[in-house]
Amino acid sequence: MHQQKRQPELVEGNLPVFVFPTELIFYADDQSTHKQVLTLYNPYEFALKFKVLCTTPNKYVVVDAAGAVKPQCCVDIVIRHRDVRSCHYGVIDKFRLQVSEQSQRKALGRKEVIATLLPSAKEQQKEEEEKRIKEHLTESVFFEQSCQPGLITMAILRT
Repeated sequence: MHQQKRQPELVEGNLPVFVFPTELIFYADDQSTHKQVLTLYNPYEFALKFKVLCTTPNKYVVVDAAGAVKPQCCVDIVIRHRDVRSCHYGVIDKFRLQVSEQSQRKALGRKEVIATLLPSAKEQQKEEEEKRIKEHLTESVFFEQSCQPGLITMAILRT
């Protein structure tokens, strides 16, 4: 008996969307970060069409904000930050990638990517290093050496 291979019925909004990275960080003092790439993956057996939406479209240029992804393929989406004024430092913007089946209108899935403009890459690295060191010190366990061979006492010190 010949069985026909059927595609499962896709529920609106529940299809997982695979995009990398999930966060974009732009640095005002580093022009090379003003243009970044999102990669949208399609691991499915059917083609997808996609659309990129943004909470603040006046701050960004999205090259190819809509298009299609073949089955088991990926596409790169270029995003440029075009308004790097200091009033935008630390503001979190969002991009939403909506996907649907090539022949359908309803959105099958979506994924949000956050974007932030920071003043300086050097300043950010310094802050992250200080935070990492502070976390490492607060989570450390110190052992006290005993005068008796083979006996170690443990003291947890938190700073």
